[in-house]
Amino acid sequence: MSQHILLIEDDLSIAEMLLKALTKEGYNLTTAYDGEEGLIAFERHTYDLVLVDLMMPKVDGMEVIRQIRTRSAVPILIMSAKDSDVDKALGLGFGADDYVAKPFSMLEMTARIQSAIRRSTTYARLQQQEEQPQAQVLTYGNLRIDFDHFTVIRDENEIQLTAKESDILKLFASNPNRVFTKAQLYGFIWKDDYMGDENVINVHIRRLREKIEEDPSHPVHIKTLWGIGYKWENS
Repeated sequence: MSQHILLIEDDLSIAEMLLKALTKEGYNLTTAYDGEEGLIAFERHTYDLVLVDLMMPKVDGMEVIRQIRTRSAVPILIMSAKDSDVDKALGLGFGADDYVAKPFSMLEMTARIQSAIRRSTTYARLQQQEEQPQAQVLTYGNLRIDFDHFTVIRDENEIQLTAKESDILKLFASNPNRVFTKAQLYGFIWKDDYMGDENVINVHIRRLREKIEEDPSHPVHIKTLWGIGYKWENS
């Protein structure tokens, strides 16, 4: 069965180009031309990936991502002509998995779609293979980290984590004082070759710090080793 992609893009020429190219690659596409139409389409079918533009009429891409994330963990790939760190950070912070800046090549787009779907299906398969999952709870000072429920208790306040944030935190907290390069992090968490795009990693680290650190600007747990990577300290 071909993988089903929901394409939400108001630029007709780009939508048509993607529809033709991705259909040729063997994907089944449903196309929506504004955010409102996209959300309606999302409710009607099950998709393997959502490809969404940021700047759209009626409902913008950020709101589309936010609403989808309240009900689904489907991979979401952002595409937009607004190529700035702020836009990327905001988009990924809402729960998108990756970002492609316009103009893009179909080679890059296809590779990112394949990677996002592969990561998602691999994660789902591993979850199904866990017949008797063991409780995974770690405590560090004022932090109580529950990986089974993707939550952190900090000073008796419950904090919700995304799946990626939980994966990063579990890797760090389970390996205190071990230094992870960005290439290693990408390999462990995204299960893919690191292509040098630091933004995805930086955004997830920043969002995680905002949730678990008392002062994200001066973290005591997730330490940056400039030019090398990150490590977890049991402060």
